[in-house]
Amino acid sequence: MKTVAIQGVEGAYHEIAARTYFEERGGEDIDILPCNQFKDVILAVKKDPNLIGIMAIENTIAGSLLQNHELIRESDLVVVGEYKLRISHSFAALPDESMETITEVDSHPIALMQCGDFLKTMPHVKIVEGEDTALSAKLIAGKKLKGHAAICSRYAAELYGLKVLEEGIETNKRNFTRFLLLSNRWLADEWVKASEISKASVVFTLPHTEGSLSKVLTILSFYDINLTKIQSLPIIGREWEYLFYVDLTFKDLLKYKQGLDAVRPLTKDFKILGEYKEQKDK
Repeated sequence: MKTVAIQGVEGAYHEIAARTYFEERGGEDIDILPCNQFKDVILAVKKDPNLIGIMAIENTIAGSLLQNHELIRESDLVVVGEYKLRISHSFAALPDESMETITEVDSHPIALMQCGDFLKTMPHVKIVEGEDTALSAKLIAGKKLKGHAAICSRYAAELYGLKVLEEGIETNKRNFTRFLLLSNRWLADEWVKASEISKASVVFTLPHTEGSLSKVLTILSFYDINLTKIQSLPIIGREWEYLFYVDLTFKDLLKYKQGLDAVRPLTKDFKILGEYKEQKDK
């Protein structure tokens, strides 16, 4: 049985994404290793080669998790897969609570933001930011906090014995988080078959010359490589220089590799973060 390192406690959306990914991969059951912070996920996988890590990288509403791009680049771990999870928030409290008895709502700040319209219907309630959605549920259950409700997944609510008072409370129902699966480099081939590779995540810098990014994108287009995401991050200590994180999709692996060979001379610090199978939108 494989063990997957996640950020957050049991019941977190990271756990749901991990379990669903492996269920769809072949029905494989997994063990979960909870980690306090994203950097702890990286450290756990680097320490134990048999671990796989899962890390949120972007959300359709909140945008990119910029720090996670850097953690992956600096780690030397390899992206071996992705999973896009539909995020549906529930409003959960102790079994004897009702909507009328709630005086405080606890959750991660992003989850609170995503449920803004719902929370506007409860102007009398105190909003408290926490470290994690599932951790808020766990604390309410463990400390038997009367009058408190957590915004969390239904899975977390059921795991900790809370009652779901409302569900589907997110403002935008097209709320998805994309997660990346991370492996030690020397085990990446065990996770990804060459015949299945259809997506890549790369990072590079560009010289201060006119049209440098445009030239790179033109070459990628020539080789039928589709750019699905580009994210720039400033390089600390190198004013006005940026790292470009780019996701690419393609149908022809050979043309993709030819395209990379063509753009490398135009870039600096070029690095492939991972080559893996694209998850098609459902």
